[in-house]
Amino acid sequence: MNTTTRRNFLSTSALAAGALLTQAPLRAQSAAQRFALGYAPHPDMFKNHAGADVLDQIRFAADQGFTAWEHNPLSQETPEMQDKIGKLLAEKKMQMGVFIAFSDFDRPVFTKKRDDYQAEVLAAMKNAVEIAKRVGAKWMTVVPGSVDQQQKDDPKWNKYGGPRLAEGHQFANVIDLLRRCVDVIAPHDVVMVLEALNTKTNHGGVFLTRSDQAYAVCRAVNSPHCKILYDIYHMQIEEGNLIPNIDACWDEIGYLQSGDNPGRKEPTTGEINYSKVFSHIKSKGFSGVIGMEHGNAKPGKEGEAALIAAYRSVDPA
Repeated sequence: MNTTTRRNFLSTSALAAGALLTQAPLRAQSAAQRFALGYAPHPDMFKNHAGADVLDQIRFAADQGFTAWEHNPLSQETPEMQDKIGKLLAEKKMQMGVFIAFSDFDRPVFTKKRDDYQAEVLAAMKNAVEIAKRVGAKWMTVVPGSVDQQQKDDPKWNKYGGPRLAEGHQFANVIDLLRRCVDVIAPHDVVMVLEALNTKTNHGGVFLTRSDQAYAVCRAVNSPHCKILYDIYHMQIEEGNLIPNIDACWDEIGYLQSGDNPGRKEPTTGEINYSKVFSHIKSKGFSGVIGMEHGNAKPGKEGEAALIAAYRSVDPA
């Protein structure tokens, strides 16, 4: 082999090797081992490999060994697409994770007793039940609004500020409305999971911010249809002490979500020891869903491959 031919051969081989690395997740589809825990990707997490079609994204996720799918904006899909998603998940033997049944970050929709707020929430829950039926969902997210922040649309508002309810009254109003939500969803055997959010980085002013608070709310509602969505990212920021707090809330936790901090990207990109956290969750016999509610640390196919590799590295298989 002369020098020119050898140079061309090496160049071609390097290009081919690079292409194989980029396409590695796709080439391994048929042999991918299913993850030990029910991690749930979401729309567009694998769009560079799978394309824009959410059904193709679900197929790709299944081929990589993921056993669940999370779809927060599911209510924005048509009923026809919701049906297709449900059928595909059943075909792939994947659990449907959460979608958003009701969320509000700015208004005291639960903490302040108003007929219009309550009607809005209950209508959303009735709609969520129909969506859950189409996709075979068990869990749906509820974010119960803000604390009472002296809203200017309150008829008692004046130039000195409107009345602000005492904390105990706000708590009681939240419980009352959640019990009414249970009355809507319980006959359909679905579970609303309440997400506590951090106030230091993302969601200042929300009512539900800590795991102990979420635990107290669920105990007060006292229904198997009202549980905690324990978001590991949010709770690391708001309170830390993850494993002891998970243990303390365990009998009210219905669903988990992941995301590293800082940055809210996949595990191994931040400070959380996900190998330890996931191993602990697995040791407790958890067979539900862990929603991957975070972004990709790197762009493109390389970033998607890195994300899959990160979950492989922390999965307690």
